[in-house]
Amino acid sequence: MTPLKRYYSLLNLDKKDVMQLFFYAIFAGLISLSLPLGIQAIVNFIQAGRISASWIVLIILVVIGVALVGVLSLMQLRITENLQQKIFVRSSFDFATRFPKIKFESIYNVYPPELANRFFDTISIQKGTAKLLIEFSAALLQIVFGVILLSLYHPYFILFGILLIILLYFIFKFSYRVGLETSLKESHFKYKVASWLQEMARNNFSFRKALNYDFALAKNDVLVSEYLSYREKHFRIIQRQFTQLIAFKMLITTCLLSIGGFLVISQQMNIGQFVAAEIIILLVINSVEKIILGLETFYDVLTSVEKIGSITDMDLEEETIVENEYCFTNIQLETENLRFRFPDAKNDVLKSISLKIEQGEKIFIEGENGSGKTTLIRVLSGLLQPTSGVFYINDDTFRKINLHQYRSQIGTILNGETPFEGTILENITFNDPHVSSEDLRWAIDAVQLGSLIKSLPNGLDTKIFPEGKQLSSSNARKILLARSIIHKPKILFYENPTDNMDEEVANEVIDYILSDKHQWTVIVSSKNERWKNKCSRNIILQNGKLASDIKK
Repeated sequence: MTPLKRYYSLLNLDKKDVMQLFFYAIFAGLISLSLPLGIQAIVNFIQAGRISASWIVLIILVVIGVALVGVLSLMQLRITENLQQKIFVRSSFDFATRFPKIKFESIYNVYPPELANRFFDTISIQKGTAKLLIEFSAALLQIVFGVILLSLYHPYFILFGILLIILLYFIFKFSYRVGLETSLKESHFKYKVASWLQEMARNNFSFRKALNYDFALAKNDVLVSEYLSYREKHFRIIQRQFTQLIAFKMLITTCLLSIGGFLVISQQMNIGQFVAAEIIILLVINSVEKIILGLETFYDVLTSVEKIGSITDMDLEEETIVENEYCFTNIQLETENLRFRFPDAKNDVLKSISLKIEQGEKIFIEGENGSGKTTLIRVLSGLLQPTSGVFYINDDTFRKINLHQYRSQIGTILNGETPFEGTILENITFNDPHVSSEDLRWAIDAVQLGSLIKSLPNGLDTKIFPEGKQLSSSNARKILLARSIIHKPKILFYENPTDNMDEEVANEVIDYILSDKHQWTVIVSSKNERWKNKCSRNIILQNGKLASDIKK
């Protein structure tokens, strides 16, 4: 879909509001262009050298017309404000609903926080749309009505309308594509700069050393130079368009003053008509100038729509709708010749994996780096879909299972997962009203988080910074552990869940998680040997293949 079609689709969602704007613009345009006619009549009265009631009435009507145009503009502002609010709300929920559901393949080579930065393009769309709908619509209608009105004064003015249409056509024809391309390139490097600044902020300790600091500035200089290069190319397009406008204004002003003067001298027009025609011509030329200057806004809006469109175009996980959802009593997992390959890889990461996992098993997965441990856990937990082979969940193939239903029965801690910005309570329960105070206390005690919460003035209502920055890595991990067991799931998938904890605390947590009194299945990979020693089954992967499967 082209950026222009995307923008049309966006406006089509609020078609009623847009049509109201155009209606007010048409009404305001007609009133604006009726003012020169009133001024024409007033000049004729003044030229005649007499004061009459008609003259006073005309002045009053002209003033009322000016007031009406102002009122209509105010009404347009109210509508565009509503549109801006709708665009913001719709965009925020588009991002919020999509990010958790985007397929892994779509963001495999992308940094998600960098994608989230594109939400700020919503602001460009908000402001740009308001300007385009009010100023562009008014300017276009003023040009159309102005040319029609001028043609009524004398056929010579029809030539002015033709020249105007030709000018606008050629400006758009030869500038639109290259203007949009340079705008997109400029935006691309703008986000590269923002992304690098974000990396510097996230790793600010790494860049404090003089050598590292110089590297950060050098890289920023390269990115900013690329941005300025495309920004300059884009400016040249705008500059060329404005230069063409200046030449057009000079030509039209010269021609129209000459033609108007000739028509007055030859008595084909009176002074009032000449003044009115000149006012209309000035209005039309100013309208053309607004359109040319507004092209930069037009390019910015289309670029922003395209950047946001790159997010909304990403494939989402398919959701299978089942009429009668049920709660699993037991979950049995089974794979047959399961294979997985990353989108840009030449070889499979997992090769012909065949496993059967019964409810309640405690399984430790080990292997060298790159053996496929993490990938297997993520396939079994539903984060990744197999490239080939089959994955059964209670005798249903994974591709047909209801993902939401399956995920509601599992708890996970994956590498890279951290607490989010919010209270400790929100991080553990996600404000689930079904979590009882007894279950909450049980989960907190199970992972030995109670002493921390008691030491905090606000307890569970203590705010956590993004990534749990003010917490120790051990306490941040305990919050994730409490979150994973709070709903007493059927399966726990863990990647290095206790590796940041003190040995004594880690051992106690491991013993509790793997206790026989819990019927959940545990599938874990970790550098802590206690997990391996306490698990009842040991799976060894080697080069993506199942090298050993030992039940103790």
